[in-house]
Amino acid sequence: MLAPISLPAASAQAKRPPTSAPGTGATVARAAPDYRGRPDVDAFIVDMVARHGFVPAELEAMFAHVRRDDSVLRLIAPAPTDFRKSWRAYRARFLDPVRIREGVRFWSENESWLALASARYGVPPEIIVAIIGVETMYGRITGDVRVVDALATLAFDYPRRADYFRSELEQFLLYVRDERLDAFSLRGSFAGAIGLPQFMPGSIRRYAIDLDGDGHIDLRANPADAIGSVASFLAAHGWRSGEPVVFRARFDSESRLSPLVEAGIRPQFTLQDLAGYGVGSVEPVSLDLPLALIDLPNGDDATSYFLGAPNFYVITRYNRSSFYAMAVHDLARALAEAR
Repeated sequence: MLAPISLPAASAQAKRPPTSAPGTGATVARAAPDYRGRPDVDAFIVDMVARHGFVPAELEAMFAHVRRDDSVLRLIAPAPTDFRKSWRAYRARFLDPVRIREGVRFWSENESWLALASARYGVPPEIIVAIIGVETMYGRITGDVRVVDALATLAFDYPRRADYFRSELEQFLLYVRDERLDAFSLRGSFAGAIGLPQFMPGSIRRYAIDLDGDGHIDLRANPADAIGSVASFLAAHGWRSGEPVVFRARFDSESRLSPLVEAGIRPQFTLQDLAGYGVGSVEPVSLDLPLALIDLPNGDDATSYFLGAPNFYVITRYNRSSFYAMAVHDLARALAEAR
């Protein structure tokens, strides 16, 4: 039989605040619990007990103090259908002088850890730094939403992706138990991402590493572990050491590109395949390198087109957006040039 397993947060959060101010009889405003006793939450608790040996009373005590966060639901809502994306506007957010200057500083301050991670996983230092720069401005903006609230809100009140976020809530509870953390002390993004690299809990448990060997994985305050974990993630998703990320595309007629765009961003075409659509590369490309045509809309202006190599696709496993992957590539290049 499994021994009882406690959540450090449960006992710390067990006492309820008073409902009236002492000696006055005045009611103190307090949000009502959102998740205690809900059938779907109770089913989740039963599952966590059966599969992972959690103590039911401790999870029940925790959920008594978890709050639905409506700001999370507003922030995660899809963009309006009439929203016109602009690659140039998106790029400008991340290719600014401050982010480049601070990226060079971060690189210099963590040069030995970047060299170690790059040697171990084959990922260039500038790519690692660029991802941390895009995600959190090198740890300056890591989010201030209570992670347990964000994940519970999305797991139980966001049907569109409830299965995914219930899985992440499961991974979060396993993570705080393994690391003996207070579940209510962790803050992150509105989607539940944590630390300098903004790892979701599942990614922390699958890919995060203790690069400095101090016996703990700390993505919130330890740049070494964040650096190693980004490299570990990219390597696990197929990073190809020494290969490029993207090439500038040239084409004869935009009207012929739709089949390539509709094929998606997974590389599957050779240069010979692309030539059949009047598409080529401005830069030299290996004849057998698989490529995808990447389209980056610019609102009412002309769309920008690039050829994504396998490493471009790997970056989109970190954030499934071609805008994101291209911003990482361009920031990485700017950082390397600034160095």
